[in-house]
Amino acid sequence: SGQIRRCLFVGMVVLFTFFVYPAKKGDVKPNHMPWYDILLAIVGCIPFFYYVANFKKIVAMGIAIGQTEVILGIIGILVLAECCRRAVGVPILCVASVFILYAFIGRGMSLQLVVYNVFYTTNGIIGTPISVCSTYIALFLMFGAFLEATGVANFFIDCANALVGWASGGPAKVAVVSSALCGMVSGSSVGNTVTTGSVTIPMMKKTGYPGEFAGAVEAASSTGGQIMPPIMGAAAFIMAEMTDFEYSEIIVRAILPAFLYFLGIFLGVHFKAKKLGLKGLPREELPKWGKLLPKIYLLVPLVLLVYMIIAGETMAKSAIYATIAAIAVSLINKDDRMTPTKFVNGLENGGKNCISIGVACAIAGIISVCITMTGLGGKLITYVVSLSNGHLIIALFLTMICCIVLGMGVPTTANYIIMASTCAPILINGMGMHVLAANMFVFYFGIVADITPPVALAAYAGSAIAKAPPMKTAWNATRLAIAAFIIPYIFAFNNEMIFVGDDVTVWSVASITISATLGMLSIASGLMGYLIHDLKWISRIALIAGGLLMIIPGTASDLAGFAVLAAIFVLQTIENKKEKKAASV
Repeated sequence: SGQIRRCLFVGMVVLFTFFVYPAKKGDVKPNHMPWYDILLAIVGCIPFFYYVANFKKIVAMGIAIGQTEVILGIIGILVLAECCRRAVGVPILCVASVFILYAFIGRGMSLQLVVYNVFYTTNGIIGTPISVCSTYIALFLMFGAFLEATGVANFFIDCANALVGWASGGPAKVAVVSSALCGMVSGSSVGNTVTTGSVTIPMMKKTGYPGEFAGAVEAASSTGGQIMPPIMGAAAFIMAEMTDFEYSEIIVRAILPAFLYFLGIFLGVHFKAKKLGLKGLPREELPKWGKLLPKIYLLVPLVLLVYMIIAGETMAKSAIYATIAAIAVSLINKDDRMTPTKFVNGLENGGKNCISIGVACAIAGIISVCITMTGLGGKLITYVVSLSNGHLIIALFLTMICCIVLGMGVPTTANYIIMASTCAPILINGMGMHVLAANMFVFYFGIVADITPPVALAAYAGSAIAKAPPMKTAWNATRLAIAAFIIPYIFAFNNEMIFVGDDVTVWSVASITISATLGMLSIASGLMGYLIHDLKWISRIALIAGGLLMIIPGTASDLAGFAVLAAIFVLQTIENKKEKKAASV
């Protein structure tokens, strides 16, 4: 049954965590495993395998589980917590601990009842998160690992270089494009910042960008990779499971918000380059399209994956076929050919990613069951609805704060599961929001926790490579990713942005796209302080306000915002001509 499969999966994940992750980071001796790790590995997986071996007996017992089952459940939960500390980090563990303490202290639940719900039901550790992880995510992580082994990341960076490397501030634009493409596959903001950042951040610094800005560009772009269709860092598959929407529907509806997010970063980078007077890379140093186009076959696994899923094949089957295609493609690629060592490394990387995501999903299951069994979900809805007094904007703001706090230091996939079980129901049941709009709202704000101070893990990773102050990098990343803080509010109020509703037409989508694009241009210009030349403070504030007006759907607000942008553009053009005249005299 599904329960047995999930339980075996978690048992194996717990067992292997102790083989891969030491008690202290960096405390690794080759071919040596401390006695306490061996002991924990064995003791930790016994409760899960005991559950599998005595499955029928435990199911028959129901809530009246015996003392042995309670003790084994406690051991399983505690060892899983240690796995989480090693493989994922302390923040998500603190969140889970608070929820369990609430069950005991806040609701006065018995030990037996808590252990039964957390360990032995399909709402807890072996709940939906682990079901999705063992069925789809594990296969997609393997696909991602083998796709990286094909050399597709270098191909993405080369394509981005050929596309925009020559433009002013070229390397930063390369970082935006390549990170969007790589982050979509890797499924990790931090992992992607480190991989592509090791190439792009030194290039940006060499061009003349300050270290904290270079690190921020990479962190903001890598974080955005998680919202980039068609893969969206594996979260799209979970969203399909949790909302009962087709995967193909989700990726289509995510296109416009993702485009606007990256447009915001791209324009921010452009205006910063103009302000600093930065040039692009010399064209002779850039990769030539003639050499790149023959390598287009590297995209076959990605195209095959998306085609199979949209054609209605199961996600598991699609992932397996795409992984086989990735291995075949890397055998053809003579520059980066698959060798037995690379094959084993691909398996190892996929397995390692699987362990950390598996542990995070199991802990997310604990948080999820605590919310349902204590009735906290209903209370949260009541509190937010009464606090917001029926005003959607206040409810959205409170939900956003919840998402950013709960999302700190938590991997993307687990992050979305926590948000979908804690925050999304508030908006759906409490405020009557559309299911997909609410899920995408909490998804966006859970993800931006990776670049929002104080626990901005992706920004800290970028700052380490850039050798820049971490906090400065985080604030720069937040400023660049401003679109992620605005767009979710827009599609929450106007579902047309995610193509939901009866009045969605080609014209309405086109008008929203044009006005939102101009709005992002206006906001990016105001934030960076440059349009045609440097802007005064009053003009910067006016441009940000005008940009917000254009992003908010509605003809009157669009026209007002456009008028502000046009007026400042005309004024700057006149000033520019005067300055040129004065300089030539």
